[in-house]
Amino acid sequence: MSLSGPSPRPPVSVVIPTWNALRYLPACLAALRSQLTPEDELILVDNASRDQAGAWAAQHAPDVRLICLPTNLGFAGGTNAGIRAARHPLLLLCNDDALVEPGCVAALVAALHTHPDCGAVAGVLTFSRHPERVASAGIRMQQDGLALDTWIGYAVAGLPRLPQPVFGASGGLALLRRAMLDDVGLFAESFFAYLEDADLAWRMRLRGWRTYTAPSARARHVYAASGSPFKQHLLARNRIRMLVRSVPTPLLWAHWAAILRYDVLALGYATLTRQPAIVQGRLAALRELPALLHERRQIQAQRTASIGELASWLEPPAAPRATLRLRREIARLSRGA
Repeated sequence: MSLSGPSPRPPVSVVIPTWNALRYLPACLAALRSQLTPEDELILVDNASRDQAGAWAAQHAPDVRLICLPTNLGFAGGTNAGIRAARHPLLLLCNDDALVEPGCVAALVAALHTHPDCGAVAGVLTFSRHPERVASAGIRMQQDGLALDTWIGYAVAGLPRLPQPVFGASGGLALLRRAMLDDVGLFAESFFAYLEDADLAWRMRLRGWRTYTAPSARARHVYAASGSPFKQHLLARNRIRMLVRSVPTPLLWAHWAAILRYDVLALGYATLTRQPAIVQGRLAALRELPALLHERRQIQAQRTASIGELASWLEPPAAPRATLRLRREIARLSRGA
């Protein structure tokens, strides 16, 4: 019997992109520090914040590697900057408004170590005002092209104990292998924010990389349910970008009716509720179609996974009323009502 105890876990590089979130940073960093070893590193990427987050970190967080960007590159560009600067082969992504709970980092690393074919492990984000409920435990994908949060609204007490396979990992709390990123590429910086993690999840699946959710790796997250016109524009634009770039042709042919139905309903909803950003975002993506098709050819040429394997991950679309009910429930949990 060995007397040396369990072998130490490999070091991780924690990458936190931030933009105008100074009010959350001290607690976010403190929670992470309590779980890190001297070999780990904390990297804070300041996306040209107006609240002096970078200046605060330089003065009050000397253990943090600070990267100050001259302009806001969004979640995708900011995270990529941190990944490029990181020293270690394991990369922990954490939102600046997330508060990791005890054992989170260890649980993520353990899940990745247990599954050698795993390129990413998703943590469980809970609603900050309802920490007993799940906000996200990774990404699930529907046949209509809608990317949704896994287990959203579920009771934390009812989660399984062991890691579970999932389509992809949310960028808000995820452990990534650098080897996977070297294979499939970093986040698509043109996405700026929203669905860049779903696009990465598709590219991982195309190359045969797997993702698991670690139910015991948890963090409380300030979940924003309401959508500004800018967010609506990005979600609408990036949905089309993701579908064109990453979904193989046989799957597009198999589910074109469901995809079209969702977009027709979304456009009708936008018209009735006078939210033009939902329309404008889709039009912006269609104007990019020649460039997107070029990117598609490059991405699809690298596919190694079978169509059957990819199709098995696509869930039937939810009814529109069920989708609206889910959105109302998310809004309620976000408000703390």
